Amino acid sequence: MTPQTLAETPYSAGPKSKALFDEEQAYIAPGLQTIALYAQIAVESGQGATLRDADGKTYLDLVAGIGVASLGYGHPEWAKAVAEQAAKTAVGSFTSARRLNFLKTLASVTPKGLTRCQLYSSGAEAVEAALRLAKSKTGGFEVVGFWGGFHGKTLGVMGLLNDGFKDSYGPMAPGLHLAPYPDSRRCPFGTKEPHDCGAHCLSFLREMIKRETTGAIAAILLEPVQGTNGNVVPPAGFFKGVAEIAKETGAMFLSDEMICGFGRTGKMFGCDHEGVIPDLMTIGKGFGGGFPVSGVVASTELASAAPWSKPSGSSSSYGGNPLASAACDATLQVILRDKLVDNAAKVGAAMLKRLEQMKASQPLIGAVRGRGLMLGVDLVEPKTGAALPKPICREVFEEGLKRGVLTMAYNPSLRINPPLVISEAEALGGLSLLGEALETVRRRRGL
Repeated sequence: MTPQTLAETPYSAGPKSKALFDEEQAYIAPGLQTIALYAQIAVESGQGATLRDADGKTYLDLVAGIGVASLGYGHPEWAKAVAEQAAKTAVGSFTSARRLNFLKTLASVTPKGLTRCQLYSSGAEAVEAALRLAKSKTGGFEVVGFWGGFHGKTLGVMGLLNDGFKDSYGPMAPGLHLAPYPDSRRCPFGTKEPHDCGAHCLSFLREMIKRETTGAIAAILLEPVQGTNGNVVPPAGFFKGVAEIAKETGAMFLSDEMICGFGRTGKMFGCDHEGVIPDLMTIGKGFGGGFPVSGVVASTELASAAPWSKPSGSSSSYGGNPLASAACDATLQVILRDKLVDNAAKVGAAMLKRLEQMKASQPLIGAVRGRGLMLGVDLVEPKTGAALPKPICREVFEEGLKRGVLTMAYNPSLRINPPLVISEAEALGGLSLLGEALETVRRRRGL
């Protein structure tokens, strides 16, 4: 099928995928991720950075389950470890050799002193556990987050969300505060220079703490790169500045590494880019290689704070079970052995360079940014620079699917998070297909 024919053909998932999707809709509750609702494909298998649907069509995956599939799909060592463990035992909090090996290896790559880890099953569960630990240590009860941040959708942290996620859910948990974030696309203080924006946000944070809190702050939490907000990298010094303010106020500084951790940004952890050692970290997504697992990492001193440290005080029914531990151990071993952190840095730099080149020739591309394989692209209207309307973005997404590339282009703040195993050739090929999709939509719409 020629590119011209592709452009003229309305998007539709293959017949087998569509039949499975339509039948499932009668039973599954509403609220699926947008990517699944729009694509309507039924995934049957995968290999490396490629997925295959029920109709046999393959897609280069630039999403990786939003940063989850670090090793891509069908990795033989991961599959073997999980299958062998599943055949033995899958549940319980008893010690297992795989969990011990994972925890020892983890302690060798985390920031200095952060050697104690408790495991959980979801991101929000880990963030709430980390906040309970911070409250145990400080005796405080207030928490400070930032505009555009995302730390989960459970009630204990939902109050730290904005941009519509918490609309219509009524009163939030008390003691939660939000401060402006130096977004490179639109500084909340109207400054043009990123450093100036970061400085303004730090000054405001200090004043906000003085004027709006009761002085009982347990934690200030921050993503090294804001993921849900569009893979937004803060200006140099901001992350370190927030850590310093946390220290000044006696609060624990929490680096939320759910997406940024385990090589995603081209370093093992996002906080490593500024040489900051946080008081504690939350980890998740990529270190399970697809298995639902998360964790809280802290120092021995901090992890010993009661009541968090009491028997069952920080545990979770599914956290650290043998099956999850096997997945984590296998994933981390492969990340280290195959130097996937270096691959993320190298391939990510090549992708960022190509995106800059595409920006120069493609009017629908606004700002591009990112670290490692955590990249962001703003899709814009050429004449105004305003965000591209979502219906047009959806067309870009669908044109990409026609060409065999899976993206998050249905949103004007496009996030690119491919598996860490992706090759440079695959990654640049995927961007070429995205470029074709953008150009097709631009011409169709006369933009």
